[in-house]
Amino acid sequence: MRFNYIRTLFLLIGLIVPLCQESAAVPGRQDSSAATTTKVVGTIQSLAGNQLVVKSDEGAERNVAFQQTTHFLQVNPGEKDLKQAVPIHQQDLQTGDRVLVLGKNAQDKAIAASYVIIMKKIDLEARQRNQQQDWQKRGIGGLISAVDPATGDITIALTSLTGKKVVTVHTTKTTVIRRYAPNSVKFDDAKPSTLEEIKPGDQLRARGERNDDGTQFTAEEIVSGSFRNIAGTVTATDATDGTMTIADSISKESVQVKVTSESQLRKLPVPMAQRIAMRLKGGESGGSGAPGGAANAQSAGSSGGSQKAGNGGGEGSPSRGAAGDLQQMLSRLPASGLGDFQKGDAVMIVSTEGDPATAITVLGGVEPILSATPKGSKDMVLSPWSLSAPEGGG
Repeated sequence: MRFNYIRTLFLLIGLIVPLCQESAAVPGRQDSSAATTTKVVGTIQSLAGNQLVVKSDEGAERNVAFQQTTHFLQVNPGEKDLKQAVPIHQQDLQTGDRVLVLGKNAQDKAIAASYVIIMKKIDLEARQRNQQQDWQKRGIGGLISAVDPATGDITIALTSLTGKKVVTVHTTKTTVIRRYAPNSVKFDDAKPSTLEEIKPGDQLRARGERNDDGTQFTAEEIVSGSFRNIAGTVTATDATDGTMTIADSISKESVQVKVTSESQLRKLPVPMAQRIAMRLKGGESGGSGAPGGAANAQSAGSSGGSQKAGNGGGEGSPSRGAAGDLQQMLSRLPASGLGDFQKGDAVMIVSTEGDPATAITVLGGVEPILSATPKGSKDMVLSPWSLSAPEGGG
């Protein structure tokens, strides 16, 4: 994910800045400005002659001027030092490459570059795809019911077509812990966090390894967040404003949520919704071993293609016994639009807690599920299967 690439580039700053300061110093002259290094991290927008334009991660565009003494280096995504850096030439730079520029401010407000360190766009995309696949294969997501900072254990509940399952997520000193930023549904915006910030009622995604029966999970990386859950019926939609108004059965209030291009909208096929409802009511098995069970539900959910890679959470791959995992089923459903939801439709929504709330997940076709659950119960809560997960991986 981009977060990790930014972190890597800033680690490299500590190695490069002393070199820039040394090259900028003029022997026999005391000039405090000579020791001042300007840095920018961002993406190359354009190149022309001996200059390029970088859009920084803060949003501003900066002009960069190359000097005869400018050093060009390439590092691979994930590298944390310059031991594996490869010298390259100016003409190797391309738009879309991630770049760290270090130098001095020139009179024309351009940066006179001493060092230009890049990560190639093609390498970033390849790593992102691999990371996304890993989150899909070894990911898990659910609602947190307990946190024990002393042991590093987190208890989560997740939903599958074989019923509710309680999983203990084990963290270690090497586990990467992040937390979603307020009012942001983007995985890239997640910030470094600690176990102490995680609370019961939060939602969690984790990547790592689990035991054979799926009840124990050792996390390499986790991301948590506090989100709002909405379940009820649609009372109005406004395509112009991109909003949906819900009569919420949980809060007993009328709630308006904003639907954006980042929101994930899906509709459950009727057979899948009925199986989930049957499980919630304690009905007969809908598991993968039964005719018409989870295996068929998975097939029903896969006909319409897949959503963006990385947005499915999942209890695991079907080959490891997770064919009944609701999150992976949902990740295979075709995308819906705001116009696909009409007044009176039953929906389950995960949104930010901001005002106005922004929809993360909108799931329709849930009439059987809501009918099978007590009003306001935890079975109305969606796991964060589609929180904007590792677009850039991890």
